[in-house]
Amino acid sequence: MRTGPSQEEVRRQNLGALLRYVHIHGPTSRAELTSELGLNRSTIGALTADLAGVGLVTEAAPRETGRAGRPSLVVRPESERVYAYAFSIEVDQLRVARVGLGGEVLDHRADDRPSGQPAAEAVPLLAEFVKDLQQAVPHGAVYVGGGVSVSRMMRRADGKAGLSKGTDSAAVAGPLSTALTAELGADRPLVVGNAADVAALAEHARGAAVGCDNVIYLHRDAGVDAGIIVGGRRLTGHAGQGGQVGHMVVLPGGRPCNCGSRGCWETEIGDRALLNAAGRDSEGGRGAALAVVDAASRGDASAQAAVRQVADWLGFGLANLVNIFDPEMVIFGGTLRDVYLVAAAQVRSRLNSMALIAAREHVRLRTPQLGEDAALIGAAELAFERLLADPLSS
Repeated sequence: MRTGPSQEEVRRQNLGALLRYVHIHGPTSRAELTSELGLNRSTIGALTADLAGVGLVTEAAPRETGRAGRPSLVVRPESERVYAYAFSIEVDQLRVARVGLGGEVLDHRADDRPSGQPAAEAVPLLAEFVKDLQQAVPHGAVYVGGGVSVSRMMRRADGKAGLSKGTDSAAVAGPLSTALTAELGADRPLVVGNAADVAALAEHARGAAVGCDNVIYLHRDAGVDAGIIVGGRRLTGHAGQGGQVGHMVVLPGGRPCNCGSRGCWETEIGDRALLNAAGRDSEGGRGAALAVVDAASRGDASAQAAVRQVADWLGFGLANLVNIFDPEMVIFGGTLRDVYLVAAAQVRSRLNSMALIAAREHVRLRTPQLGEDAALIGAAELAFERLLADPLSS
């Protein structure tokens, strides 16, 4: 029977911990690494030398410190040399970015996504984006993998929103992996995640929720979804289908929902609900919904009433989620960001009237710090995970 990990296993774990720290926090002195990782200076020196030897980090003296004595060397991730591709398949848009180790978006491309297009049919254009991006990759750079963020909802050709088809891992990852292998000449893992989940991951690692281990990221695109982090880990459920909070029933017997039920939260806070409340064409989509929010911010009375109505329902459902998950922070993404910015008082008022005091008194309500890049940065984090877990295996 084994009594514990071998020296080589401990070394690899420490290599992963050091690389992950630099990946998340950026250039870091050896002294800080020694303090944060709880390892001695000689061990930190040996680990950084190993990572530098395989081209994952560099070490250099810091710029002017203003202090006497020999400065501690600074360890930097090799952002230009080590990179992943991040793909975001959204309701109305397709985006691809080359993201360097350390989370830096080095280059990106975007185009509109045709209405009703299954995610798998977007692969040829995504592959073309990669081919274009690849032309600017420095000689000797290393591709470590790809991550894909897929919206769980799509807008059909008739303009209505419905559950996506072909957004499962096999439908997207298989064809895209084949296309990337043909273009890059390298067979690397491709990881697929739901848009709200990966955005939550990005905000937790690099954005508004840094330092918070219990987070809900609410996202409204064609539908309403949530990325949930509990105890520092993503809560995705069986087969990744968790977080569909838009189909939480808040009004039994209410409006019919695309899922086949009635009174889902999505029917009260979605784009169509906002457009209906404002007396506008309910099939107008994201652009029309944002126009209502913009009109409300400029003082339009009917638009303000519509936004307040949606914000009240937003607070209603939020109170239930706060009671269940007791989060430290809730982030409003997608078009919910715009609603919240205009009607934050209404959301908070409803939350305060319904949520348990112990749960609501510490929760912070925020908007995404990473903006629209959250999905791409989160997708890249999925791609880097294998490298960070075992830096010497790739």
